[in-house]
Amino acid sequence: MNYVEEIKKLKKEKNAVILAHCYQNVEVDSVADYVGDSLYLSQMAEKTDADIIIFAGVYFMAQTAKILNPSKKVILPNLKAGCEMADMINLKQLREFKSKNPQVPTVCYINSTAEVKSECDICCTSSNAVKIVASLNAPKVLFLPDKNLGRWVEQQLGNVEVIRYDGYCPIHNNLSLSEIKETKSKYPNALVLAHPECQEEFLNLADFVGSTTGILNYVKNSRDKEFIIATEDGVVERLKRDYPDKSFYRIKDKPAICQSMKLNTLEDIYNALKNETPEIEVDKEISQKALKCINRMLEVSK
Repeated sequence: MNYVEEIKKLKKEKNAVILAHCYQNVEVDSVADYVGDSLYLSQMAEKTDADIIIFAGVYFMAQTAKILNPSKKVILPNLKAGCEMADMINLKQLREFKSKNPQVPTVCYINSTAEVKSECDICCTSSNAVKIVASLNAPKVLFLPDKNLGRWVEQQLGNVEVIRYDGYCPIHNNLSLSEIKETKSKYPNALVLAHPECQEEFLNLADFVGSTTGILNYVKNSRDKEFIIATEDGVVERLKRDYPDKSFYRIKDKPAICQSMKLNTLEDIYNALKNETPEIEVDKEISQKALKCINRMLEVSK
């Protein structure tokens, strides 16, 4: 079966749209309507007039799309596609974190569940985290669940204390200082482009720190020809595809792979469209509360 042609046919028949995160397997791009990072995909989910949203990503992303489109059918092709960082904090842990710091605004990374979002003041992504925290005009903020992104935001602003929950992305957090030094010595002319979910000492050696979209745009606009990419391997694969005249290196020449992000296959997407399952549902009360958190982010990001 030619899954690409069948998926395109079903999309047209069912007025469906496919949103794909850029950590997905590259072949997913062949059927996706929009490919990007969490902020971009949230914006596209908000604007779509499709009846069905197929989210080629992980669970919290599909939840966000459902919260933004409660009357639409939102489908995650593979329900096993989760996020280890998002799983590091639940409602009980969030409430404990907030109780230790009362009256302090709470910023949650989009890598969090709908339940967590429902009890936070505003959401953010790695693309807009600095802007979001600055928009609160507060001397202190609570930031969760990613401690590394929170620390980076604090450093960028300089005048806000960012009180961080002790969560992290295993993929980025595991990239070590020794590994970046080793890779840089092997490719001395390459610029290091890193995601802010990496550890502080790692980011201090980077030539550019930014979200996946930020990294993609940096390469697009740069005259340089060699880059060390410190983020999930899906970004490396897309850069190699889109810029064959440039060279891209992985840390220690090893792929940094988020296994959950790779679970959605073309076959899964085809079956999801054909059967319109597995559908994502969010409790109505939680959804309404979480929507305020997400909408506030989208307003600031305009």
